[in-house]
Amino acid sequence: MKKIAIFASGSGSNAENIAGYFAAGNTARVELILTNRPDAKVLRRAEKLQIESVVFDRDTFYNSDRIVVLMRRRQIDYVVLAGFLWLVPENLLTAYPNRIVNIHPALLPRHGGKGMYGDRVHRAVVEAGDRETGITIHRVNERYDSGDILAQYRVPVTETDTPETVAAKVHALEYEHFPAEIEKEIARL
Repeated sequence: MKKIAIFASGSGSNAENIAGYFAAGNTARVELILTNRPDAKVLRRAEKLQIESVVFDRDTFYNSDRIVVLMRRRQIDYVVLAGFLWLVPENLLTAYPNRIVNIHPALLPRHGGKGMYGDRVHRAVVEAGDRETGITIHRVNERYDSGDILAQYRVPVTETDTPETVAAKVHALEYEHFPAEIEKEIARL
């Protein structure tokens, strides 16, 4: 049984969906949820799911090995970013080479990079007049949204779509496809 750590900064709906997906099987389980925000709703979800959670600050994340040491001690095999907004530091990339995956709420390389997350992305899609959008599941490297693309799933964008309706379509794709893509990657370990 492989062990997954999830980094999240917000509500944690993807983290909860992933945890539920793996709770039903025997390939992997979510062992740890980490966040950089002490007020993040993901902490309540972790408590409800009875998954250990850890809150850390910027200094701990970027200027120490404490997170890597904790993850090694918990024997974490795979790392998932699910709405985590900080750039992953070199020590974590080195500890988990090709074992960190992220989801982006657009079809990269469009609408990616620093500061492009959540509603900002959906607004950019609508303002650009894109006729389709979707999700990109990709490996994490030292730059925002530029790791190897593992999968993309698409939905149409209509002339009447708003950032909110686009967000709903994209969230549906995330919940449907992200856990299964994580499982495929873990099977390759």
